[in-house]
Amino acid sequence: MSGINLLPWREAARKQSQQNFVMSIVGAITVGALVVGAGYTYMDGRISYQESRNAYIQAEIKDLDKALVEIKTLDANRKALLDRIGVIERLQSTRPGIVHLFDEMVNALPKGLYLTKLEQEENKIKLEGKAESSARVSSYMNRLNGSPWLKSSDLNTIEIDSDKGENNLRYFSLNVTQLLKSGAEEEDR
Repeated sequence: MSGINLLPWREAARKQSQQNFVMSIVGAITVGALVVGAGYTYMDGRISYQESRNAYIQAEIKDLDKALVEIKTLDANRKALLDRIGVIERLQSTRPGIVHLFDEMVNALPKGLYLTKLEQEENKIKLEGKAESSARVSSYMNRLNGSPWLKSSDLNTIEIDSDKGENNLRYFSLNVTQLLKSGAEEEDR
């Protein structure tokens, strides 16, 4: 049997085996490329989907920021309006106060006493004037304290000016607190 040559068969089997190996390598590379391509496409689609979601969220955030600015503006306007309403209500409730103030100033004024200056800052009133005697200033202060619209008359200064002639007038300065009553309290009177 030594005369039988098996080389062409082995060579054909080796070529066939080599072809099968190359085909399986090519198939594995093709399958790998398809898997990588499919994975890339899938991930690209997921990234695009997430980017569209992010863009939608950013657009909604911008809309909400605009709404927030508008709400802050409305809150500021509301606060300003409430402050104005409060001022108007305070003015309305104390509106008759100025009338009562001047009425009490005139009714309490004794003869021989003259007011030269009246300043009001909120409910504090500063009076300056001239009087023929200190007793008239004292009487005026007592009348102011007896008023239902005024209280706490405090004498700051009283000076005699003898340089201005024979009638020695006393220059005085005093502070009074005005009692501000609301319209409901006044209607009860």
